[in-house]
Amino acid sequence: MVNFENEVDFKADFDLEKIANLVCDTILTEEGCPYLCEIDLLITDADSVREINKEFRDIDNTTDVLSFPNVDWTAPSDYECESFNDDLLVNPDTELIMLGQIILNNDRIVSQAAEYGHSVKREYAFLIAHSMLHLLGYDHMDDEERKTMEDKQSKYLEMIGIKR
Repeated sequence: MVNFENEVDFKADFDLEKIANLVCDTILTEEGCPYLCEIDLLITDADSVREINKEFRDIDNTTDVLSFPNVDWTAPSDYECESFNDDLLVNPDTELIMLGQIILNNDRIVSQAAEYGHSVKREYAFLIAHSMLHLLGYDHMDDEERKTMEDKQSKYLEMIGIKR
């Protein structure tokens, strides 16, 4: 379940919530998640992303997407790790595991789509897929990790029919 908030009234020629849910559900299924999860997804502007980045990461710069996982993974998609099985991760109202938060920069969705020569829908879905992998413990700090994330992002987007 994606808790969707579009605080800047970002408009697109596709259903933003539907695509967000499709990307998140596909990745959770393909990554073998045995639990029902919820993800908070916020679409905001460059200034807000910059403020959040500065406050929580001490980086005074905007970016395309921020990911804030609630799980301290021992390995990516390791659903047996101690942190993943913490009762504090369960939302008492929904009884779903609160996986984390994705914050998208609406300005970058549009500008990067143009820069990379693909649709806004593809860029939007890509940023969500990238962030979902971070929420599941993946990172891209070295070449091997980067390649793993890139391969998974491409695979999952192709599975749902969103191509470059």
